[in-house]
Amino acid sequence: MNGVVHFEVPTDNLVRAQKFYAEVFGWKTTELPELGTVMLETTESEHGRPKRAGAINGSMTLRQDLSRQPVIVIAVASIDETVAAVEQAGGSVVQAKIAMGSNAHYARVIDSEGNVIGLWE
Repeated sequence: MNGVVHFEVPTDNLVRAQKFYAEVFGWKTTELPELGTVMLETTESEHGRPKRAGAINGSMTLRQDLSRQPVIVIAVASIDETVAAVEQAGGSVVQAKIAMGSNAHYARVIDSEGNVIGLWE
């Protein structure tokens, strides 16, 4: 079973959104300006990974056409195989697989209902 491992929140103003999530939920934020991203630590973490089973962290980026609403990110064994399954089930690819560091990959697909979903390998 492939689990949700991350979420992405699109924003119109990263500074304002950081303040909101820190004040309302107590989340820690870490800016990664080179990626245009702010990481959201929603639970106690070690080396960026949640210590509590079932908990996930997320990120914020500026809102774009592809990211109008929050996106869940699902861990998969193979993005290529998952993309094939998505297309066979009536979905489509909206962001082709890209490298994220030396041993991870990311892509985005649209499900049968028009929702954007991130894939993490």
